Amino acid sequence: MHKLKIEEMDRLSVEEYKKAAKIPLIVILDNVRSIYNVGSILRTADAFRVEKVCLCGITSVPPSPEIHKTALGAEESVDWEYFKTAAEACEYARSRGYMLMAVEQVEGSLKTGEAMPEAKGYAVVLGHEVHGVDQKIVDACDYALEIPQYGTKHSLNVSVAAGIVMWNFSEILTLR
Repeated sequence: MHKLKIEEMDRLSVEEYKKAAKIPLIVILDNVRSIYNVGSILRTADAFRVEKVCLCGITSVPPSPEIHKTALGAEESVDWEYFKTAAEACEYARSRGYMLMAVEQVEGSLKTGEAMPEAKGYAVVLGHEVHGVDQKIVDACDYALEIPQYGTKHSLNVSVAAGIVMWNFSEILTLR
């Protein structure tokens, strides 16, 4: 087994990435406080060619050395936009005809890995590291999406949860 070098991976340039097709998924960050989580989420969004990341409220925005430390340049390739509130970002996604899903543990939530309702595209809202997605935003969403967990903890780090959700949608949306 030969470990590949970067030159052997045939990755897109930033310019090629900008022009490449994206999966119809918008990731909305509702008051994510850790600047390192923001960078990690941007890097993962690049990996799965997510359409856009919306940074809302107290969520930090590029340029930032701390974001760059974990994004490793994905802040340049991934389309992102700042919104004063997550509600504004949700309105933006809904205006595009996208189904809104809060990534949250709620009664009646859909589970990752289950069949998703058909939609033109999806917008997932991930929340604050301690408080999660604001209840008003949960109420505004069409569904809640939950990552099943089987241990003693009741939550995942927001960047880990974002990665699982983006991978889940990349599997669903590339199969259509």
